[in-house]
Amino acid sequence: MTWTRAYFDRKNVESSRLCAEILLAHALQCDRINLYTRFEESPSDDVLRAFRESVRQAGEGKPIAYLTGEKEFFSLAFEVTPDVLIPRPETEVLVERTIDLVRKSAGALRSIVDLGTGSGCIAIALAKHLPDVELFASDVSDAAVAVAKRNAERHDVAQRIAFRSGDWFEAWSEASHNGSAAPGAFDVMVSNPPYIGTAQAGSLAANVRDFEPHVALFSGEDGLAAPRRLVRDAPGHVRAGGYLAMEIAFDQADAARELFDVGVWGEIVFHRDGLNHKRVVQARLRGGPSPNA
Repeated sequence: MTWTRAYFDRKNVESSRLCAEILLAHALQCDRINLYTRFEESPSDDVLRAFRESVRQAGEGKPIAYLTGEKEFFSLAFEVTPDVLIPRPETEVLVERTIDLVRKSAGALRSIVDLGTGSGCIAIALAKHLPDVELFASDVSDAAVAVAKRNAERHDVAQRIAFRSGDWFEAWSEASHNGSAAPGAFDVMVSNPPYIGTAQAGSLAANVRDFEPHVALFSGEDGLAAPRRLVRDAPGHVRAGGYLAMEIAFDQADAARELFDVGVWGEIVFHRDGLNHKRVVQARLRGGPSPNA
């Protein structure tokens, strides 16, 4: 552990001690806390080989979550693969605010669609905390949808979430799903879309740029191609009086506000993350009674 921590420090791996503990616990197939009750144990040669290989890859920049195949989000453990974006703490703000919005609606908000679901962490966390809501989730990547389905089964909410593959709202059109019935307008649309500009790729951390799926990271030169499209197309899929809630980059609040036509959208608010950045934009589609009135 001491050697690995020092090695990670030389390789500029963030949170070197934590990463070393996570990888060793994974190699030993135990909880991290148990490392301190097994300090006299000598790992087997197979465990050491597995641990050293994971340390080598971590030193080359591969994210710890991809090495262990797991990441915690909203106090739930999720399978992650290189096909999906690694869940991050700031996305929990989107889940928290959506739960709060639905609960305050006193039953008026009954359906939620999660576009670009990735690992399924948003939809699954919502399903665990909103037992009376219908949930729908889609992603352009078939491989990502497969991961999300496995995570839904792991957390016993697979029967609560309808998954589809497809590009944004196109996943929920009848034509894109072999003519089968598509849901009507949704009460709430949530999304953590790609929002990094291609012009920023060079300044992005290498462990993100070189390992996480680019389709989930980059969104045109200014980073707003996907958010712009979601705001534009949402009125055709979100019912009047319904909501859109979307994660944005820490410095995109002003640009994100400009995406919303105030004749179409009202109650445009921003929610801050733990670093006091405006990370979630929420707006209500005009034309219907406010569920929280």
